[in-house]
Amino acid sequence: MYDECRQRVWAYVVSQAGRQVADEVVSETFAIAWRRFGDVPDPALPWLLVVARNVLRDNIRAEIRRESLADELRAWTEEDHAEQVAERLVVLKALASLAPAERELLILVAWQGLSPRDAARVVGCSPAAFRVRLHRARKRLAGAMKSASAVRSPSRVRSLSEEWS
Repeated sequence: MYDECRQRVWAYVVSQAGRQVADEVVSETFAIAWRRFGDVPDPALPWLLVVARNVLRDNIRAEIRRESLADELRAWTEEDHAEQVAERLVVLKALASLAPAERELLILVAWQGLSPRDAARVVGCSPAAFRVRLHRARKRLAGAMKSASAVRSPSRVRSLSEEWS
């Protein structure tokens, strides 16, 4: 099977992604074929091409994640983020002081971008109950941010707590 199909699988991968990744993808494809040898149909080529396509797709997704992380790290090192880091620390410290359930509500809305209705589904309550809990969590967060020792300016605390509202 390897001798009969390797060149055609390699040519397919090259046509999709270029020579640089072809050897790696073909190797992984045949490793999967070896592990699942009993599942390989006759003829094997179409099955191998599907496996190669899936391996290539997974490699592309992983590369996109790596590039995104690298871009984020590069942005952090290229710019002066001292004030943003200080503000983030204030928010994180205030969040850490909240109960886990309150923290979850705020994270679902502010960081995950869910609407109160969708976030209510996540935590398993009605939208009305979620809004009440969210209002209380926001008030506790604002209070915790005001008392955080790393804050330089009271007006900045107010604007940060408003961002979370």
